[in-house]
Amino acid sequence: MTVQDQTPDREDRLDPGEIHNVLRNDRRRRAIQRLRESDGPISVDALAEHIAAAETGESPPPRDVRKSVYVSLHQTHLPKLDDLGIVEYDQRDQQLELRDRAEQVEVYMEVVAEDDISWATYYLGVSLLGLVTLSAVRFDLLFVSSFGIAFWSWYFLALFALSASYHAYSERDHRLFDS
Repeated sequence: MTVQDQTPDREDRLDPGEIHNVLRNDRRRRAIQRLRESDGPISVDALAEHIAAAETGESPPPRDVRKSVYVSLHQTHLPKLDDLGIVEYDQRDQQLELRDRAEQVEVYMEVVAEDDISWATYYLGVSLLGLVTLSAVRFDLLFVSSFGIAFWSWYFLALFALSASYHAYSERDHRLFDS
């Protein structure tokens, strides 16, 4: 399969207004995020349990909250996501899974695991570390000055180049527009 075969046609693209409408609701965002984390289809019950626990901070969540989440998912959010082609919602079996169109929405979601950092935070950290290191070299502080400013400049330039290359490679399938 070619890259062009994997890329949705222009008419198959979601309208930016539809994407905004999907993402402005916490339950829809949480549903997409949970489906991304799953290895396969999940049940509406399991999704409702997960979202209710996230909303209340309790595990297991209170029964009335779980029921409220289940009803809103079943009646409103999942049919909308299904109509837009973002999820496959089998109402008979009460099973859900992401469809290919979900990638168009995921581009706008920075889903970062709880024990992970975002790319923006990573680049900020590398920048600050580079600034502190080069300042320490300039003022002969710590052991870093023994390597010289040229070494550290090249080191951080290479670190940025390698990081940006890996970042671009890992995000290659999340392009907003066809080139």
